[in-house]
Parts: sequence; C-alpha cells; structure tokens
Amino acid sequence: MNKVVANADEAIKGIESGMTLMLGGFGLCGIPENCITALVKKGVKNLTCISNNAGVDDFGIGLMLQQKQVKKMISSYVGENAEFERQLLSGELEVELIPQGTLATRCMASGYGMPAVYLLAGVGTEVAIGKEVRNFNGKEYLLEHAFDSDFAIVKAWKGDTQGNLIYKDTARNFNPMMAMAGKITIAEVEELVEPGELDPNYIHTPGVYVHRIFQGTNYEKRIEQRTTRKRS
Repeated sequence: MNKVVANADEAIKGIESGMTLMLGGFGLCGIPENCITALVKKGVKNLTCISNNAGVDDFGIGLMLQQKQVKKMISSYVGENAEFERQLLSGELEVELIPQGTLATRCMASGYGMPAVYLLAGVGTEVAIGKEVRNFNGKEYLLEHAFDSDFAIVKAWKGDTQGNLIYKDTARNFNPMMAMAGKITIAEVEELVEPGELDPNYIHTPGVYVHRIFQGTNYEKRIEQRTTRKRS
C-alpha cells in the first residue's frame, strides 16, 4: 500500500462538506497547518471538528471559522479565539465543551474499538445532562461514547513512507490518540524518510494506523502566548 501523497491537497481528497474531522494539536502546538490551509482553500462546509481547541483568530482552525466552514466544534478549551466566541454567542456555531480528559479518552476508546466508556469527570454537572449514570463500587460514572470521525488529521515531527510517526516533545499532545481513531488518518510530517531510518524504540504511532502521509512545508510554529521576564 503506497501511503505517500504529494501534498496537503492530495492528502485531503475525499473530505467533503458535512463530514466529521479530528484535528490534532494543543493550542498552536502540533497542529496540521498544511492540511488546515488546504481545507480552507477547498472550501468544504458544515464540518464537525473534534479538537482540543479552535486555534486563534488568524491561525489553525481559526482560519476555517473565519470562512464559516465549521458547523460544530467539540472541544475542551477555546478561550483564545474571538471569532469563535462571536459565532458561539450569535448562535452561528454549535459547541460541545467537554473535559479535556474525557476528550482524550473518547479518542482513545475509538482507536481501541470500544463503543463507550464510563468516566468520573462531569458527574453532577451540566456535562451529565441526558447521559447514563451508573454506580460502580459506590462511585457514579458517566457513560461517554467513543468519537465517530470520518478523517483524523495529525502532525508529526518525523515519519517514514510506511506511516510510522515520531512526535517531538509537547507537540505529541492529542496527535497519537487521534491518529488511532480516524476511519482514514492523514499525517503531515516535517521530515519524511525511508523505512528503517526511524529507531523503532521511539515510534509513537505505528504505521498501521496511518493511511496517507506527506512532507509538509513552511511551518510557522507560532507561539500562542509568549511570556518573557525582564532582565535582572
């Protein structure tokens, strides 16, 4: 199976309006920049996006929000995006905010082939409204369903042509579990190498989970909140 595609435009073929996408990243760290740009150019609409956050106004998923391409966001943290806030308050955007650990575990459950899991987070809060609650050993747990996404789009530091991936430092974040969870997983990497060039002891995502891979270009790697201290 030849998994290598030429670029992001080739990688996102088959993504159509109305689909559900998982997008890796945390803040602006480890986000699939090239694929997001390609989705904006393609102009698909009414997307449901599962992502820890929604980028910022002019970068990441924020670019898709600007073009009104996102119908629903399933996220944990969205506080740095003014356009997201505007669309939410105006009723233009449907939003499901969930605990960060729940987001990660629902991704993981999908990757493991588990239809649902019972979790402690959210019991007794608005998160629990309409969900099954079950008692185990004296504690109440919420039934949370695994995500069902058409595509997962992730970003890695290095990958080989068989789809094996290595992430760098905190840019790993949600990428490995989302890579496992997509019906079709697209990986963009900073460096694409031949099989055997990656140390198998350091591979985070085995190639069996990846369907398409390409070497990206022009990564900005913005810092969401730059904090410095004065010289003493």
